[in-house]
Amino acid sequence: MSELINRVAASAIVSLNMEEFYPQEERMGFDLSNYLEQGLVLREKEFRAALKSMDWNSYQGKWVAVTCSADAIVPTWAFMLVCTYLEGVAKGYCVGDLVALEQYIVEDTLSKLPLETFKDRTVVVKGCSKVAIPLFAYGRLVSLIQREAKSLMFGEPCSTVPLYKKGKS
Repeated sequence: MSELINRVAASAIVSLNMEEFYPQEERMGFDLSNYLEQGLVLREKEFRAALKSMDWNSYQGKWVAVTCSADAIVPTWAFMLVCTYLEGVAKGYCVGDLVALEQYIVEDTLSKLPLETFKDRTVVVKGCSKVAIPLFAYGRLVSLIQREAKSLMFGEPCSTVPLYKKGKS
């Protein structure tokens, strides 16, 4: 009986599984509407005092969306001031809603991919995932990898859907 050889494992195909590197830390919001007087006005002195006395440990290691759910005009500096307290505490943060936060996380995460490892290689982006990866992350991934890869596919190395193949030059 001859030895079974896993040709997929032995090939030069790069299998990219986003669930292996996509951040799973908790996402949460910081809502400035909680600091508005009568739901309309932000008083600087009171707001600064509230932020200063706040226990920021609840944001430790989490991704935070700094937003205002009230239909009020909130000065830009108020969002920025909250960010100064989150710096060094939160895993990361952005000004916007949870969707904007997830887009920020995608950009932050994918900016750290070593794109040179995909240079002139066949790349398979793994399809099944136990982790919820937003659809726009896959679109952004294509925009980065397609510049480098010889070909790009989606699925499993044994059963893929071709997406892109670099033309011969």
